[in-house]
Amino acid sequence: MADKFHEELKDLKNLVLEQGAFAYGMLADSIIALQNRDPELAGQVYERKTELADRSHAIEEAALRLIALYQPMARDLRAIVCALRMNFALYRIGRYGKDVAQLVDVLPANPPPANLMSLPHMADLVCGMVDDALRAYRSEDVGLIVGMSDRDDVVDNLRYTIFRESITHMMEDPQKITRCIDYVMIARYLERCADHACDIAGQVCYMVTGRRVDVK
Repeated sequence: MADKFHEELKDLKNLVLEQGAFAYGMLADSIIALQNRDPELAGQVYERKTELADRSHAIEEAALRLIALYQPMARDLRAIVCALRMNFALYRIGRYGKDVAQLVDVLPANPPPANLMSLPHMADLVCGMVDDALRAYRSEDVGLIVGMSDRDDVVDNLRYTIFRESITHMMEDPQKITRCIDYVMIARYLERCADHACDIAGQVCYMVTGRRVDVK
């Protein structure tokens, strides 16, 4: 019975890692579509939303089945709770990727790079945070999430910088209002993805060590 449980627990972890790669791909591809003004790639990201939800439901069902059948305790229960919490965070990250992709069509074609402000740099930081959080989960190496709070602070500061720059551009040229509002929204989506990466990091730390750490 114990061997069967741990085999199914391993399968659950693999489902979460696969969802992590899927959600990460949605976010990363949405940024590529944004930078390249690629509506075809943006459309592909948008279409992945159904599979994202299906994967999320599968993880939830697998986790609840393990709890119902085996009534796990201690480290095993923490692993299942971690999977459930990560599932929510990864679903939201994928959805934010979809939200970014939706804005690609409404932005002007082929703008100069400066028109994206600091969004590409901000996206690189956020994707790095998500990737490190997933690697920490895969390897159970909490050392990979050291400094995550500091990285989140940098992302927060970039969001406010983009907001201030957008306000300045809108005041100087009312024709840029719509575009700048979109940039503010994208910065907000990226900031929330960074928060979810921190949530994942905190859950991994709790799963591995049994200690709750506020990674924000």
